[in-house]
Amino acid sequence: MESHVRCTRCDRYICPACMREAAVGHQCVECVKEGARSVRQARTAFGGRIAAVPLVTYVLIGLNVLAYLAELVRPSVVGRFGMLGTVPAGYLPEGVAHGEWYRLLTGAFLHSPPTDGTFGILHILMNMAALWNIGRVVEGQLGRVRYLALYLLSALGGSVLVLLIAPHDLVVGASGAIFGLGAAYYVMARRLGSDMDTVNRFMGGLLLWLLISAGLTSWQGHLGGLLAGGVVTLAYAYAPRDGRRTLVQAGVCVGLLALLLVLAWAKVSALT
Repeated sequence: MESHVRCTRCDRYICPACMREAAVGHQCVECVKEGARSVRQARTAFGGRIAAVPLVTYVLIGLNVLAYLAELVRPSVVGRFGMLGTVPAGYLPEGVAHGEWYRLLTGAFLHSPPTDGTFGILHILMNMAALWNIGRVVEGQLGRVRYLALYLLSALGGSVLVLLIAPHDLVVGASGAIFGLGAAYYVMARRLGSDMDTVNRFMGGLLLWLLISAGLTSWQGHLGGLLAGGVVTLAYAYAPRDGRRTLVQAGVCVGLLALLLVLAWAKVSALT
């Protein structure tokens, strides 16, 4: 088909069926694609890519639910993958101190069986409700990659503090990671200059629950997650807003990961 229309970008003739209307004139399909690739993607205030769907939060909830279903089918999953430093002398050796390092993370995806523990099935219901409510907000502010790093480091921070203080306790639950998200919510609100009345009430309730639940649940896991989440989010919030931002944020996450692993290794060495 003969055409007398030129692309306003590359000046080549365009097939009338293929040309795309531009702000001025028309462009060919190739130039439209090239222009789309060169457009900078919108970023959040903390450097993450903006996403309309909190996909990571949905995936995390799904993983927790699947793990819980596995517990119902095979209750031994809790003892096999829950966070455990070591067992007293005279028992079959198991736990992180005996090479089962995966427990530092797998325990954060398990919860109390329906008829066991202090809360039973309420354990996973309360944690997933909290993850649904606060996770979507934090993920929307941080972007998916930073949010996932925050969640996993908070979970790891909780497990490491359990290992350091209560190595003989078998601990399960996403509470450490969720406390880390709570710390992130508070730090981000302060950095963005939000109305702190609601945020302070939320944080006060979180700390109150930390105290009340100390005798019922693993306060070490809660506190470890809170501290790790706070450190990570401080790096996210106050890193320089230039080309160094991503490098500083990633550096703090890697540094915290290294610190937690060194602490865990030192404790394991002492236990063995």
